[in-house]
Amino acid sequence: MDALLIMIVTFAGFLGAYQLYGKYVGRRIFMLSRTAPVPAVELEDGIDYVPTPKEVIFGHHYASIAGTGPIVGPAIAVIALALLVLGVVASAFGGELHVVAPAFNATPEQAPPLWPFLFITIACGAISGFHSLVSSGTTSKQVRNEEDALFVGYGSMLMEGVLSTLVVIATCAGIGMGYATKGGELLTGLPAWTAHYASWASAAGLASKVGAFVTGSANMIQSLGIPHGIALVIMGVFVASFAGTTMDTATRIQRYVIAELFGDLKMDFLTGRFTATFIAVGTAAVLAFMSGASGRGALKLWPLFGATNQTLAALALIVGSVYLRSRGGLKWLVTGIPAVFMIVMTVWALVLNQFKFVSQENLILEVLNFVILVVALWIAVEGLIRFLRITPTGTDTPETVAT
Repeated sequence: MDALLIMIVTFAGFLGAYQLYGKYVGRRIFMLSRTAPVPAVELEDGIDYVPTPKEVIFGHHYASIAGTGPIVGPAIAVIALALLVLGVVASAFGGELHVVAPAFNATPEQAPPLWPFLFITIACGAISGFHSLVSSGTTSKQVRNEEDALFVGYGSMLMEGVLSTLVVIATCAGIGMGYATKGGELLTGLPAWTAHYASWASAAGLASKVGAFVTGSANMIQSLGIPHGIALVIMGVFVASFAGTTMDTATRIQRYVIAELFGDLKMDFLTGRFTATFIAVGTAAVLAFMSGASGRGALKLWPLFGATNQTLAALALIVGSVYLRSRGGLKWLVTGIPAVFMIVMTVWALVLNQFKFVSQENLILEVLNFVILVVALWIAVEGLIRFLRITPTGTDTPETVAT
């Protein structure tokens, strides 16, 4: 029942956060206005800039940040999330679901230090730079008015927090309902969890992390009377669709970035939709197949993901702080304090990673990590300079945020 309690309390907390904190930030901090001009209306072109009902754009935004399928993402998400929630309830009332993972382990074998890596590892459902790319890259071109941003942006983030909670339950409780080792032995309880998470190294790698979620989720769904094999397939399809959405959204965002970059360089012949998309897809293909026909070349860069993602998160917070500073008052503290925290944690992690990659003589990661480190410091310095140069224009009158 402890896993069920975690789910109920967390979900209630998310609901309260939306009603209290979310609406406060929308109304008092950013002062969202239904009548303010937005890109989707001002620049409507029927292609990239399209005013869209908030319920529709919510589905696309959530599917993009949570990775639940580019076409049928919302439907897949609803089905999979519903099955997981019902699975947690059924397993708990059946007396089968208990949290078996240790509550806290400060020094797991071979793990990096808790500080700062905790804050570049936990992203989705908390703070993630990729979400800011989706928000500024696609969603901002589709919301009909500013007030919809609360429902779409913050609502989607909380919904991903829901998914994150279910992932935690699946990997900390669901996996204890049954785990088959490579030798074919079936373990339950703490031994099952320990077999998978015996050390940092044993749980390393994308396949290992995904496998724990799929196994734990399938165990819980099995409590609904669905055969374990079918439950594994359901969760496998759910997880496989993650990559589809990430690729779909990331390609579109990269196309925007390429077009804007070449536009600034006065190379307009490279800013067309098809040309920019070809460049985005082509460079991704080169990266994927640089290690051979397996297409796993990009996984070589996986160790850079956490720090890179949170560098973007820090950038988004800095931009938000600069914007709020220009509007006067102390509203900028809402984003300014998290911005400082994230840039410190990210730079700290990048420095530690740099020493690690040098000791491993991994030239590719050495070079790229150093570039990211320079960019992070550049963002911090340039953001601070811009912040200090701003002359606040005074406070505005808050608008009413739609419920």
